[in-house]
Amino acid sequence: MACTLGPSPLTLAGLIKHMAYVEDWWFQQQMLGQLASEPWAGAPFEADPDWELNSAVDDDPAELLELYVAACQHSRAVVAEIDPLDTLSTGLSDRTGKPFSLRWIMVHMIEETARHNGHADVIRESIDGATGP
Repeated sequence: MACTLGPSPLTLAGLIKHMAYVEDWWFQQQMLGQLASEPWAGAPFEADPDWELNSAVDDDPAELLELYVAACQHSRAVVAEIDPLDTLSTGLSDRTGKPFSLRWIMVHMIEETARHNGHADVIRESIDGATGP
């Protein structure tokens, strides 16, 4: 069965900003218990829970890439500091009330990145029409 997707507000810029946000959320805030840094600390998430996705269309693409690269560097630094991978987070799961292991966070971020890479590929395909290898 074949179907096409309709218009979506999802953008490549939004995906990049979202990935920067979740890198910081999981490694800085959940794992280490640090307070949110900018731009997340001042973001109006109460008014727009998807602020990082929706606001990115107004951001400079180079700055978004820098934000993502910096977030990934911070995440790598956390992983380099912590041993073993079964070290538990300071943040707790909303569902279970239990902490996450660093290993779980890393696997989750691999899954999150892969899923959003798929979204980016669908967006790219809708622009250039190219499919396959």
